[in-house]
Amino acid sequence: MRFLGLAAALLLGACTAVPAGRTPLPQTAPTPAANRPVTAPVTAFRAPEVERIAGLEGVLQQDAAGLTRRFGNPRLDVREGDARKLQFAGTACVMDVFLYPLRQGAEPVATHVEARRASDGQDVDKAACAAALGR
Repeated sequence: MRFLGLAAALLLGACTAVPAGRTPLPQTAPTPAANRPVTAPVTAFRAPEVERIAGLEGVLQQDAAGLTRRFGNPRLDVREGDARKLQFAGTACVMDVFLYPLRQGAEPVATHVEARRASDGQDVDKAACAAALGR
């Protein structure tokens, strides 16, 4: 048992030994995250591509107010930066509409749509879902 303790102490001591003729580097504590300078990421605006899907002409490139008039109040309204996701749901399907500004500083408009069955989440025809949810 003593041998194991001695061996462990020697191994541990070897990890901190400084070779002859060299001086150890000073140990510094890492800078706490709260004290690190915060820099905003530099990103250039990039205009999104707008989907082109037959049957979604009344959805794509509409702003949130237009979509709310067409489908009622969204079940979800998620904002992240200048992007937005509205989710509309009914018994037939759930539709997520993604809105992005087409120009820097412009109001976000619908550029992409996803649709799935409410019962099992399987993809459905986007235009058919929009028609089923529309007023």
